[in-house]
Amino acid sequence: MDGPVTVARRILQFHEELAETMLELPAGYRVVNPFGGPQKERVREVTTAFYHRYYDDDQPRRLVLGSSPARRGTAVTGVPFEDASLLGSETGVQVDGYAVSRPSAGFLHDVIARYGGREKFYADFVMGFVCPLGLARKNLQQREVNCNYYEKELLEVLRSFLLETLERQLSFGIDTSVCYCIGSGENYTFLVKVNEGQRFFQKIVPLEHPRYITQYNRGREEEFAQKYLSALRGEDA
Repeated sequence: MDGPVTVARRILQFHEELAETMLELPAGYRVVNPFGGPQKERVREVTTAFYHRYYDDDQPRRLVLGSSPARRGTAVTGVPFEDASLLGSETGVQVDGYAVSRPSAGFLHDVIARYGGREKFYADFVMGFVCPLGLARKNLQQREVNCNYYEKELLEVLRSFLLETLERQLSFGIDTSVCYCIGSGENYTFLVKVNEGQRFFQKIVPLEHPRYITQYNRGREEEFAQKYLSALRGEDA
């Protein structure tokens, strides 16, 4: 590839690698791969526009890690924690036909705006996932639902993939002094345990998942938003 190797190019190359990734899961589970699925051309168009807009430089950024893409969230857009309608209205990236609005994205949209807006936020952070591919399973009613990499049936099967892709994300040019973990329960527990052996980060800061906030603690949204902002600004150090 010609031209400077920017953060955008590193991230988009990672997506190309993920597009070719095949994972064997236990019966009843499936991989949701936004980069290699039926919508891959649209995802490539959206992610290329997004990352070249905000990451066409070689400046270090801190990593914000969720657990894995939701099948109706990042699996639609390819951009972590950005729903399609917000991408279209706030970044100018057109994602017609994939207008999915998610409470998690709405909460984070507000935090990003209060941090200083998209230009400032994405100049300081890269958002990603411990498991960068989505996971789904059938529930008792045979409806497909999201599931998490740390479920008992999946964790050992996925462990080597998780370690490899975590290390791969560091190659974007990440400032490893601190990592922000979205999900203060099992996602944080796993990441801390991995970090004890791998020493990917000097410190990991847990943040409650926006879904937990918006579904079960709506009356405390301001409190949690302030917690996010204080952590991201380094005020809790």
